[in-house]
Amino acid sequence: MNDDETFVGIGRPPANRRQVGIKLLWIGIWLAFMSAPVKDLIDGTHAPWATALGALALAAFVGTYSVLVFRQTSKAPARYRVGVTVALLGALAVVLSLTLGTPWLVLFVYVCVTVGATLPLRTAGWLIPVFTAVLVAIGLTADHPREIVPALVVPALLGGFAMSGVQQMIRTTVELREARATVAQLAANEERLRLARDLHDLLGHSLSLITLKSELAGRMLPGHPDQAALQVADIEQVSRQALVDVRSAVSGYRRPTLPGELAGARTALAAAGVAADVPADAPDDLPEKAEEVLAWALREAVTNVVRHSGARRCTVTLTPRQTLGGRLLELTVADDGRGGSGVKPGNGLTGITERLATVGGTLTTRPTDPGSGKGFTLTLGVPSDRT
Repeated sequence: MNDDETFVGIGRPPANRRQVGIKLLWIGIWLAFMSAPVKDLIDGTHAPWATALGALALAAFVGTYSVLVFRQTSKAPARYRVGVTVALLGALAVVLSLTLGTPWLVLFVYVCVTVGATLPLRTAGWLIPVFTAVLVAIGLTADHPREIVPALVVPALLGGFAMSGVQQMIRTTVELREARATVAQLAANEERLRLARDLHDLLGHSLSLITLKSELAGRMLPGHPDQAALQVADIEQVSRQALVDVRSAVSGYRRPTLPGELAGARTALAAAGVAADVPADAPDDLPEKAEEVLAWALREAVTNVVRHSGARRCTVTLTPRQTLGGRLLELTVADDGRGGSGVKPGNGLTGITERLATVGGTLTTRPTDPGSGKGFTLTLGVPSDRT
């Protein structure tokens, strides 16, 4: 498996050639409506020099339109540069429509789409009707068939304002991703501060006491060695207790919990654009070691889904079972991604297997859809009886 995504996420720039190709394909599909001016050039109704200039102007229009929409849709617009480019497209549409005739009026539809896709909503709100009005004015004043104008007005207005809505959705998605990253960073910073406070509370008193008793033992040592020895014994006792407290605190920080990992799985899958079905609660009577193993396994399984599977949906279930050997709790993580056929087990599955062995657990894997071999389902069972 690899971690390349098949589709370009909303608001995300293409990350590889495949995604660039997909985005260009979606832009290029709408260029099919350029068939009218292309046909006009091919029909030979214009002088050779006019045909040549028209072909060059059409190529410049299509290239500028494609680059502008490709680069600016998910970015905050650089108003001056984009505005000048849009004005150039509008000027080309006016000149070509006036000089080459009716088939070239369709260029105004692309100008309106460009305005909606690249300019701020406030600007697009008045500029799209302006270009549509220019389309109507040229169509009604020149020698054009009257039915052509109404047929182009609706696509121009609808396409322009629809792209404005798409642009706002994309940029809102980008802002949400940035806000989510900021929240995650703030949460990490808060966790560091909490760790610092806890370590200060754990060690501050003990280290201060060790320092004071060390100074006292140093002063007693020449004249009262027996009393100094008592102070040294107290120092040893305090330092041992401090070491126990630190180890206990660090173990608590490192040990994942099943409810916490379920919440983390929902967040990670949602951030990756994977539809998630994850239970809200976990059993509260699990043995501590079994819960820790399941929590680590869930974290590793969800990480694999996000990074490698290319899945659109992931389902996590917790199922209690009664067996001859006692009660079990089964954790199942199933996705609809590429599947794992022909792929060697990685370090993640090896680590899960080793952790399960410490609690007598079991691990099975299979395709989610056995018929097609698609998807990957991981099932773990751990004893849930307290001993």
